[in-house]
Amino acid sequence: MTLVDLIRQKREANKIGCAGTGGFDGWLNCPKCQQFVEEKTLIVKLKVCPNCEHHFRLSAKERVDLLVDKGTFEEKFSALESKDPLGFHDTKSYKARLKEAKESTALKDAVITGVGQIEGASFALAAMDFQFIGGSLGSVVGEKLTRLVEEAILDSLPLVIVSQSGGARMQESIFSLMQMAKVSQAIKRFHERGLFFISILTDPTMGGVTASFASLGDILIAEPKALIGFAGARVIEQTIKQKLPSDAQTAEFQLKHGLIDRIVHRKDMKKEVRSFFKHFLGV
Repeated sequence: MTLVDLIRQKREANKIGCAGTGGFDGWLNCPKCQQFVEEKTLIVKLKVCPNCEHHFRLSAKERVDLLVDKGTFEEKFSALESKDPLGFHDTKSYKARLKEAKESTALKDAVITGVGQIEGASFALAAMDFQFIGGSLGSVVGEKLTRLVEEAILDSLPLVIVSQSGGARMQESIFSLMQMAKVSQAIKRFHERGLFFISILTDPTMGGVTASFASLGDILIAEPKALIGFAGARVIEQTIKQKLPSDAQTAEFQLKHGLIDRIVHRKDMKKEVRSFFKHFLGV
């Protein structure tokens, strides 16, 4: 068996979806170009494929490290944890899903919230994590986001929310849907104070997250090729009885049709956020 055969065998045994394929002796397979990339190289490149520029998904912790000056981040509301108000059970219980997500991510829910600095400029930051039940918007995610927005209002801080979510958390039903209105109302109060909100859309930003706070930024930035939309393409096509363009739910399509303001490469994201702070806030 050749080395390539061994790698292919390992690839089939360790699939991890759009985040890439499981490692073989420190290598990952890019889901876009199918080239193998050394994990060390990928880390240096901020998890961007050096062959095709595919942006692998980042965890919430990695996103915080990307945007915030080292040693300046103070996490807020970290003690909040989701409950199971409906006793929900599909192929497994919601309690079991929560337990698995906590163990696999070392998070208590699908968002990290806190306050940090970029080059001395303080700001409030929320970063969602797709690895925690698809980054879904549950009661705790909505509560943490709302509390962060309220704290930003009290301290007159600019706000950055990095979205990475499949949408509302079905295991919480109406409790999840209520978070769309709750967070949006908080952001409305934030805007009424004349404060500045940058919404960063990463792969994927879908469903109720797109339909609420992710679309309410003063500036909407997306990473290249990020999946952005509300319903899935197949659902849309069945509804409108038309075939969608192949790129219909990409960041590039959204930019072309004026739904976002800019596409920014991951390596430039921190610099871009900082430049917006300087331009609009003078800080």
